[in-house]
Amino acid sequence: MSLNNKQVSTAEKIQKQDLRILLKLSPFIKPYKKIATIALMALILTSLSFLLFGQGIKLFIDEGIYTLQHHQLIIIAVVLITLVIGTFFRFYFVSWIGERVSNDVRLAVFNHLLTLHPHYFEMNRSGEINARLTTDTTLLQSIFGFSISMALSSALLFLGGLVMMLITNIKLALIVLVAVPIILLPMAIYGRRLRALSRKSQDTVADIGTYAGEIVQNIKVVQSFTREPEESRAFKNEVEKAFSVAKRRIMQSSLLIAAAMILVFTGLGAMIWFGAQDVTNGDISAGELASFVFYAIMVARSVAVISEIYGQLQRAAGATERLLELLSEESQIQPPSQAKDLPDGTLSLNFNNVSFSYPSRPDEKALEEISFKVDKGETIAIVGLSGSGKTTIFELIQRFYDPSNGSIEVGEVNIISLNPVKLRANIGVVPQQPTLFSADVCHNISYGNPLASIQQIKAAAKEAFALDFIEKLPEGFDSYLGEQGVRLSGGQRQRIAIARAILKDPSILLLDEATSALDANSEQKVQEALKRLMQGRTTLIIAHRLATIMHADRILLIDNGRLVAEGTHQKLLSESELYKRLCELQFNH
Repeated sequence: MSLNNKQVSTAEKIQKQDLRILLKLSPFIKPYKKIATIALMALILTSLSFLLFGQGIKLFIDEGIYTLQHHQLIIIAVVLITLVIGTFFRFYFVSWIGERVSNDVRLAVFNHLLTLHPHYFEMNRSGEINARLTTDTTLLQSIFGFSISMALSSALLFLGGLVMMLITNIKLALIVLVAVPIILLPMAIYGRRLRALSRKSQDTVADIGTYAGEIVQNIKVVQSFTREPEESRAFKNEVEKAFSVAKRRIMQSSLLIAAAMILVFTGLGAMIWFGAQDVTNGDISAGELASFVFYAIMVARSVAVISEIYGQLQRAAGATERLLELLSEESQIQPPSQAKDLPDGTLSLNFNNVSFSYPSRPDEKALEEISFKVDKGETIAIVGLSGSGKTTIFELIQRFYDPSNGSIEVGEVNIISLNPVKLRANIGVVPQQPTLFSADVCHNISYGNPLASIQQIKAAAKEAFALDFIEKLPEGFDSYLGEQGVRLSGGQRQRIAIARAILKDPSILLLDEATSALDANSEQKVQEALKRLMQGRTTLIIAHRLATIMHADRILLIDNGRLVAEGTHQKLLSESELYKRLCELQFNH
C-alpha cells in the first residue's frame, strides 16, 4: 500500500490509539534510561522546590522578612538554589534525550529504507519519504526535548498544588476541584478533531516538499517550456492547501487554549472572592491566602500548559504513526535464513524459464519464459526494441525483483538462496544514464570500492579515460559535481560511472550501452578500456550500437519479453527479419 492510500486509514487509527502510540517509541529511550532517570529526578526535585516556595511566601507575609529566623532563611536559600540547579540539569538532560532519540529514530528509519525493495520507492514519492525523515523526526525532537518534560512537570505541580491547597484550606480547595473537571472537558472535545487535523497538516506539508523537489530537479525542462508562471500558480495552490489545513488546526488549538483559560480564570476569581471573605472573618491569615493563591495559580498554569502540550502531543502521535509505518514496511526481497556462498572466481549466469510482471502492472508480462545461459567469461549482447524487457533482465539479475516463475542462477546457485548484498557485491553496473551523487569526484568513483586508495581511484579514472578532464576541473578529484552530476557533460558522467565499475572489480558486468553518450573519439578509447575490463569476466551488454554487438560472443534478441533468437551477428542477420530491421534502423547510424 502506498503512503497516499494509507493517509485516511492512518488518521482513523490515530483517533483510536490516542497518545498511546507514543509508547511505541520507548525502545529508543531504553538505551538512555540512566540519563532519563537523572532528568526525572531533577524534574521531581525542581517541582518539590517550587511547591515549597509557596510556604516561603506564607512566611514572608505572616511573619515578615525581618523577623524570620536564621535557619528559616537558610532553608529558603537552599530551596532557591536547588530550584536553579535542578532546572539546569532537567533542561540539559531532557534536551539531550530529545536530540538523541530523534536522531536515533531518523537513523533507524533511514537504515530501514536502505533495505526496502525498489518497487516501494516507485510507488511512493521521495518528497513524502524525505518529509518523514526530516519534519516528523524534528517534531519528535521538540516533543521529547521539551513538551514531555513540561507535561510531566506540570502534572507534578498540578498534583502537588492540589495537595498543598487541601492542606492549606479545604473549602477553597473544593472550589478548585469542582472547576478542574470542567476545565478538562474541552481538551477531550477538541482533542479528537485536533488529531486528524494534525495528521492532515503534516501530509500537506509533505506534498509541498514533494512538489518543490520535483520542480527544482527538473528546472531545465520547466524553463525550456516556459512553464514558470503555471508552476508558480500550482505551487501556490499547494501552499494554500497546507495553509488552509493549518488554519483549521490552529483554530482548534486556539479554541482549546482559550476555553481552558476562561474556565481557569473564572474558577480562580471565585476562589479569591471566597478566600478574601475568610481573611476578613479571621478564618485564615493573609499569608495562607497568598500561598493558596500561589498554589491555585500553579494548578491553573499547569492545566493551561497541559492543554497546550496536549495539542502538540497529538501532532507527535501523527508523526510517530507516519514513522512507524516506514519502520514496519517489509521488503519484498528478503535474504534466506541460511544463505549459500558464491564460488570464487568468474561466475556463470543461467536463466531457467523465467517469467516476470512488475508489481505495478501484474497483468502485463515484462518477461515470459526466457531461458539462456552465459558461461564464465562470456560476453553476451542483448538487443531488442524499446520496452522489450532488456533492462528487466538486468534488474532481475541484481535481485531488485524476484521472478514470477522460473529461476535465475549465478555460479550454479539460485540467487534466492544468496544474500542479496553478497550477490550485488559481485556485480558491476554501468547504466545508460549514470547516477552521480552531489559529492566530489573522488567520492563518486570510490563508491565502487570505499576502501580504495587515491592511487587506485586515479588508476580507475585513467582506465576509463576520465583522468584528463577530471584534472582540468577547478579542484581536480575534490571538485563538487552538483546534484546528479549536473556540472559534467553526459559523456563525462558516463566515464565516471565506468571508472566506478572498474574500481569495483566485479565478477559479472552489466553494461547498458556504456558508451552511448560519448563522441567517436572518446567511444573508441572507452571501448578499449571496457574490453580490458571485460577480460575474464562474465558480461551482459544491452546493445544499441553495431560496434558493441560485434565484440559479443553471442547475441540475444528479445521481443515483447520473449527470447526470439540467439547467435552471432552474421547468423541473426541471415535468420531473423526483426534483427535485420534493428540493424538497419538502429545499429547502423
